[in-house]
Amino acid sequence: MNIQGLALAIAAGFFPALAWLWFWLREDSAHPEPRRLIALAFFGGMVMVAVVIPIEEYVQTFIFSQVLLFTAWSTIEEICKYVSARTLVLWRREDDEPIDPVMYMVTTALGFSAVENALFLFSPLSGGTLLSTIQTGDLRFVGATLVHILASAVIGVMLAITFYDRRPWVRRFAVFVGVILASLLHATFNFFILNAGPNETLLVLTFVWGGVIALLATLEWVKRFKPRFN
Repeated sequence: MNIQGLALAIAAGFFPALAWLWFWLREDSAHPEPRRLIALAFFGGMVMVAVVIPIEEYVQTFIFSQVLLFTAWSTIEEICKYVSARTLVLWRREDDEPIDPVMYMVTTALGFSAVENALFLFSPLSGGTLLSTIQTGDLRFVGATLVHILASAVIGVMLAITFYDRRPWVRRFAVFVGVILASLLHATFNFFILNAGPNETLLVLTFVWGGVIALLATLEWVKRFKPRFN
């Protein structure tokens, strides 16, 4: 194993994730979440990569349609990220504002993305050219990392919308809808980015950035949520 390549891959994989984490946590600067819970959510996302990989490899053995395979992989990843966040942080008393589940889901997604980025970058760093590494890193930073953020944020927003509704079935339905929407978003990106030419890739990334702008606007809307009864 190329130790230098591994170290560079880890650094290059984690830097964009941590940069995006700093950016998104500023959206909750008025009432920030405890750092220990942010770290726990991030770590949980990292661990989920080890859970997801063998499941995806198993699923690949009996799904031969690219569309179905991308959909299955995306669904597996979104479910696992939600399970991690739900197990580690979403049940805690610190999750006390509608924006909080969005922040925890985004943090979990970034932990997942950091490890996934490092794994994708290790191959070109260890055996490819510097140009291929830069191209791969740029695509991961601009594209895949943001899609992880957007997809997991969809689940968080669904939880935010139903935050003050204590009926269990409403919360479960919100999670179900969130996972479906997140999986479809994630799968659509994977399909188009892997089958697109240079011009189409730019178009896909433009839509992703549009999604980021929409998410920022949605967070401002979520911040205004109030309990129905005081």
